[in-house]
Amino acid sequence: MRSARLRLARSVMILATVVSAVALSTACSPTSPGAGPSVGSTSGTPGAVPSALPSIDPDDVTCDNMLSADTVDTFTATGWTVREDPFVILDLELPEGTSCTWGDFSSPTSDDLVLFGWSPISDADASATQAALEAEGWQREDDSRGVLITEDPAAALRVDDEGYGITYLFRNGWVEVSDTKQGLDLIDLG
Repeated sequence: MRSARLRLARSVMILATVVSAVALSTACSPTSPGAGPSVGSTSGTPGAVPSALPSIDPDDVTCDNMLSADTVDTFTATGWTVREDPFVILDLELPEGTSCTWGDFSSPTSDDLVLFGWSPISDADASATQAALEAEGWQREDDSRGVLITEDPAAALRVDDEGYGITYLFRNGWVEVSDTKQGLDLIDLG
């Protein structure tokens, strides 16, 4: 039990280090790569979705380029490897999407794993999936980037500094996922 807690603490520390490094590097640069496109002011309405989003070719998205090179280097320097899987939300498989699990697969437990994913999604599938997740107790939050759907923190196996566990970010035409809301900041396809 103690070793499982140590592995979980190690995973959280690695993820926190990566999030901090990315935050520092983007805060110190004149433009913030991965922060999304620069758009004019939204109406200030919660949940306003920017209309000018970059075009991403799903065939170009891989586990190696979904995250910044620095993030991938940090994970590999730690001895982590990546497993690529189909992108699935509940019973909906999104065949053009990619789900990437990074971690220490030699560990007998799953404490040393982090998840990142991206997929195109139709408006109809996005609406239906959001409703289905909410019906299962997931929480909806409108965000300047899109709609966040996050698991109930009381049921989460791992939460970030803000108390978020697995979180989906639905944008205009695509969806991202990470095992924490802060992990979404590491997805860098811009």
